[in-house]
Amino acid sequence: MKQSLQLKIGQQLTMTPQLQQAIRLLQLSTIDLQQEIHDFLESNPLLELDEDESAAAASSESSNQTEKKAESDTNSEEARVESEWTESIPEELSIDSSWDDTYQNTAAASDAPLFDGDFDLDSRNSESENIQDHLIWQLNLTHISDRDIEIAYALIECVQPDGYLSISVQEVFESLASELEDLELDEVVAVQHRVQRFDPVGVASQDLRECLLVQLEGFHNHQLFKPAHNVIDNYLPLLGNRDFAQLCRKTRLKEEALKDVIALIQQLNPKPGSTIDTSDTDYVIPDVSVKKKNGIWQVELNNDALPPVKINETYSAMANKSASSEDVNYIKTSLQEAKWFIKSLQSRNETLLKVASCIVNRQIEFFEYGEEAMKPMVLHNVAEEVGMHESTISRVTTQKYMHTPKGIFELKYFFSSHVNTSSGGECSSTAIRAMIKKLIAEEPAKKPLSDNKLATILAEQGIQVARRTVAKYREAMNIPPSNERKRLI
Repeated sequence: MKQSLQLKIGQQLTMTPQLQQAIRLLQLSTIDLQQEIHDFLESNPLLELDEDESAAAASSESSNQTEKKAESDTNSEEARVESEWTESIPEELSIDSSWDDTYQNTAAASDAPLFDGDFDLDSRNSESENIQDHLIWQLNLTHISDRDIEIAYALIECVQPDGYLSISVQEVFESLASELEDLELDEVVAVQHRVQRFDPVGVASQDLRECLLVQLEGFHNHQLFKPAHNVIDNYLPLLGNRDFAQLCRKTRLKEEALKDVIALIQQLNPKPGSTIDTSDTDYVIPDVSVKKKNGIWQVELNNDALPPVKINETYSAMANKSASSEDVNYIKTSLQEAKWFIKSLQSRNETLLKVASCIVNRQIEFFEYGEEAMKPMVLHNVAEEVGMHESTISRVTTQKYMHTPKGIFELKYFFSSHVNTSSGGECSSTAIRAMIKKLIAEEPAKKPLSDNKLATILAEQGIQVARRTVAKYREAMNIPPSNERKRLI
């Protein structure tokens, strides 16, 4: 095998660190980008917040309100001080009285906390409470024996997020039998009944029937308590299948009376644990806003979403001064990085505005008439119009949100596939879902539309979709099938 040298000519795309940074910033959401800017401000001394710009924007919004409140606040403060003065000093003072004992200096008010009572710093920074924490808190306020507390702890540990026990009461008894002497099943059941009356009522139940019966006890004085108890205790499967005709025969109730009974049962919560919110709130900050001005839909960037940044002039001036080579190189490097970071932010904003404007222009009918007027649109359509690659459009539209008069939407919401119509045109899948939702909202209560019937109605409007496609769109909108939508009038 002989070694040799060969000369080849080729082209290769090399991504510079600046280009990699621009691409990374482009795909970040607004909240993530805020954190990225904060981290860069801490690591690079050449970049700083543009406080003049942010202060000017804030002062322009609050100046009018401040002027209006100033006079009223001054008058109210003078009146308050005068009233406190007259109330705190009696008309006649005894000879041996002390001025300090009679008059409390108002400077003591300055010792009050900086935040008002509505601001709870601990609650804002603390982790969200789960169902076990909520039940144990109530257990600690309950006066029961130590033996019952141990049983209650075992039960609470088995409570799932929806409020039901993950194992049966019999299994809980068997797990505690070796730890508690002479333990009987009735003791575990009695403690379970105590826990079931905690908030939320019905928690620690073994099944839906038991959960609803416990909650129904709160309506024991209601005139429909007995028939409702009968339906839950004996005919819950029929109610779940919405077999109202069979329910009327079994319970010997007329249709109107059964309707009232079902209305009472619907006030109960089948998943009591859902009332305990254990999830952290996800906040959405719109990147762009769409408004109609003078009959034209206009797109604007949400400049308030990101903090304004600029180059620190004091440090940047040091780059031209004579100093040690190490310091000069550090300042020049940091200055170049800061300039590239600002340029990447500007490029991100320009790209986002360009793509959002293209989306609005192509979906004018949506903003005018709603979802049913949505047009089919894919990434290639926008990429071709703005002169960018589809991967760039995908990055721009991911986790970016648009504030419109119809609500806040992710940019990806406006992209959808198409279905051919009988007239040779195209209809957006989003528009089809809106039509299905509208048809179901207007369907007869006693005879809901089946998926096959919905497909037939759409076909009459020139939209050819299969029954399984209708079922897929319906399930995507979390709409139950026709047999579960049936209800009494």
